[in-house]
Amino acid sequence: MACALTLRRDGHDVVVLDPQQPGEGASFGNAGIIANCTVDPLGMPGIVSRVPGMLLDPMGPLSIRWRYLPRIAPWLMQLVAASRPARVEAISCALAALLGNAVEIWADLVRGTQGEHYLTARGWIHGFETETAFAAMQPIIELRRRRGVRVEILGPHDLHDLEPAAAPIFRRVVYLPDTAFVTSPVRLVRALADTFVAAGGRFAQVRATGFGEAAPGLHQVTTEREAYPCDRAVIAAGVWSRPLAAMLGSRVPLDTERGYHVMLRTPEHPPRHPISSGERKFVIVPMLDGIRITGGVELAGLHAPANFTRIRRMVGHARRILPGLGRDIVSEWLGFRPSMPDSLPVIGRSPDRPWALFAFGHGHVGLTAAASTARVIADLVAERPPSIDLQPFRPDRFRF
Repeated sequence: MACALTLRRDGHDVVVLDPQQPGEGASFGNAGIIANCTVDPLGMPGIVSRVPGMLLDPMGPLSIRWRYLPRIAPWLMQLVAASRPARVEAISCALAALLGNAVEIWADLVRGTQGEHYLTARGWIHGFETETAFAAMQPIIELRRRRGVRVEILGPHDLHDLEPAAAPIFRRVVYLPDTAFVTSPVRLVRALADTFVAAGGRFAQVRATGFGEAAPGLHQVTTEREAYPCDRAVIAAGVWSRPLAAMLGSRVPLDTERGYHVMLRTPEHPPRHPISSGERKFVIVPMLDGIRITGGVELAGLHAPANFTRIRRMVGHARRILPGLGRDIVSEWLGFRPSMPDSLPVIGRSPDRPWALFAFGHGHVGLTAAASTARVIADLVAERPPSIDLQPFRPDRFRF
């Protein structure tokens, strides 16, 4: 929707094809954090030693289901290859270029729209109950600082002044003051859609099934019902982008990171900031509809049954952080992050079909990078030089 609205504002006639209503994908249940600080990839040095634990501990923050191991094994091998120190440094530079101005670009995208009401410019708190967990965070802190991210280290008294709702259980606090968060990701996406339609954009609730030629020099996207002629096509279908890219000649190692959340009622004294647990790798986010608890990665594909055991267990830990939080879960959700093994999205023209543009595979930074990616796509469609180097994000960077 960010791409569609940006292109429409750029003067293009735009049709969005999606089998779901706006906001019903991964954005429905994500943490809502505009995490411009997340320049660290999933595959950090030493991840290879963690793979056995991923298989043996289904309650860990990063787990793999045994049945999915044969399917995910090539992706894991590429993840390990991307975790070499030199690659991590290069990946973080690319992420910093894409994410660095994310909050400002988002503010510009939603300015004057209903979406403006959901964007909250407050920082992000990471609390650590032990020195061991805090020490484990040091490589990420140092990497973020090398990329220009502002990181503040606070003590317990500082935290009380910043976030009075939090219990005094943290020995160390990492505060990221320049992040923002969204109080309702699904409403934000719907606001983008409403603004897009009001500006003359069109939306069709259909599934794209292929591509073809409508006439000499004119392309088309085929759907379950009809074909849509076009000069350009943008593939921004999240976890469902891989088969569409393959139809256009590009094989990309896109896979699925499953993410869970639970919603609790808003307590009498809600937090003002998102708060993460450094030990247990979950985040508490205050939203319009309640308190969202989310976090962790499960590698199990699109079709395995949901397992809410881990995220439900986090409710008790969340209540230690926020003593006024209730016990009753109001709702639960499972969603699918479209993830590349090197933690870099695919952004750019299709190598074989230059009229098609790719914008998918953002993993944990899909919400953060949406507005920035939309600007890049608009530049490519208009034949303007993009503001960032797209080489690290090119679709053909993986060889099979």
